[in-house]
Amino acid sequence: MKIRTMVMMALVAGGIALGVRVSIAHPKPATADILRQLESDFMEAAAERGAEGYMSYYAEDAVEVPNGADAIHGKTNIASTMSFLNDKNNQLVWTPVYADISASGDLGYTSGTYEFRSKHQDGKTTVEHGKYTSIWKKQKDGSWKVVLDMGNASPRK
Repeated sequence: MKIRTMVMMALVAGGIALGVRVSIAHPKPATADILRQLESDFMEAAAERGAEGYMSYYAEDAVEVPNGADAIHGKTNIASTMSFLNDKNNQLVWTPVYADISASGDLGYTSGTYEFRSKHQDGKTTVEHGKYTSIWKKQKDGSWKVVLDMGNASPRK
């Protein structure tokens, strides 16, 4: 009987130890590649679903700093300026050139270039090139959202 009790205690202790190891194990650390993939998914969502897809990557408390205009605070306010993405004559594409994540793994940024094409009623196409930086923050649910987005047009060549 004593051996059986000792075996049971060992199994219980082993299970508890295993449980402790599992509960303190850290998930794979965040990397800049995560942000690069998010940028790709973000652009695809905007192309497929317009403003709704674009805004799905923004945090509720996000800030947008548009070229030549005042900062816009809050996802709802930013969304009210994004309806141009619903027009199939407009196309916004961007390419992250650089990405980095903080040592804590919960904040990161991407920077790169963008191109915005718009076709007017007269059939003429306008093309604007620029640079952008987006600050990404890991949310409580583990998802990453844009908390600050800013861009500016490059000079015409």
